[in-house]
Amino acid sequence: MSSRKKLRPDTLHRPDLLSDLPDDILLFILTKLSASASSPSDFFTVLATCKRMNRLGMSPAVLRELSGNAMAVKARSWSEISHRFLRKCVQAGNVEGHYLLGMIRFYCLGICASGASLMAKAAMRNHARSLYSLALIHLNAGRKSKDDKDVQAGVALCARAAYLGSIDATCELAHCLINGYGVRHDLSRGRRLFLRAGLRELQGSKLSGSVEALHQPDAAHRFLREWFECGRASVAAARGGDGDRCVEVRLCSNDVCGRIETRANEFRSCSVCRSVSYCSRACQTLHWRSRHKDLCAPNGGDA
Repeated sequence: MSSRKKLRPDTLHRPDLLSDLPDDILLFILTKLSASASSPSDFFTVLATCKRMNRLGMSPAVLRELSGNAMAVKARSWSEISHRFLRKCVQAGNVEGHYLLGMIRFYCLGICASGASLMAKAAMRNHARSLYSLALIHLNAGRKSKDDKDVQAGVALCARAAYLGSIDATCELAHCLINGYGVRHDLSRGRRLFLRAGLRELQGSKLSGSVEALHQPDAAHRFLREWFECGRASVAAARGGDGDRCVEVRLCSNDVCGRIETRANEFRSCSVCRSVSYCSRACQTLHWRSRHKDLCAPNGGDA
């Protein structure tokens, strides 16, 4: 007599409820899940359920709504597969995908024209971080000579990003107004913008739990920082332009930024110690508050 248990009839023919759902309903569910995914594993675990879920999950309707955190590919495991996945998100019209792939191409892969173009497309859809990134490229003359700065365009992009709620852009615009850099000098308006940035930071810190949590890097900045920390920077990314001569470049000293110079002496240095450099006034302010104020001292002397 066999010792194996006989399977119950209801387990042999258990209905597959998922297969009974039409594609429209599954697409709606996947779209909501993709928009709220907090990591790539949240998204790809669902796709691994079955072939049908994989097919629907990679459709443009779902990829268009995929969250930035779900597209947060790791720099250490960057490959053509990762690049192809981000390109699919871009082709689907995902605005976060435009920003993320644009930052990676501009700063990491050395494909600056394509990277700037992708960020510009996101900026046209009022993506604040893309607007601010493009503003810094114009203000710092990224990938161009120092004399080719388009300061007025940078200020205009900064103003748009500040209007959309970017704290960093608001601080940068305030500095431009106070110093008369690319815009008419207006001390009172610059100070008002500093107050507005402080108020936004206070409100945001209450929602996120702390000021540090508010300024945590997004997927693009995490990728940039990891890319250069693990030494994956390509030769093209350390050139003065697409295929130009190699130059010595520096990383932004603000730990959560990850941007690298795209030409020699692009970033500003601390006016006291000259030992740190920053891509923006906002990064300089954040780094001063978090660390540099305790370390800054004139060269050859004490603080």
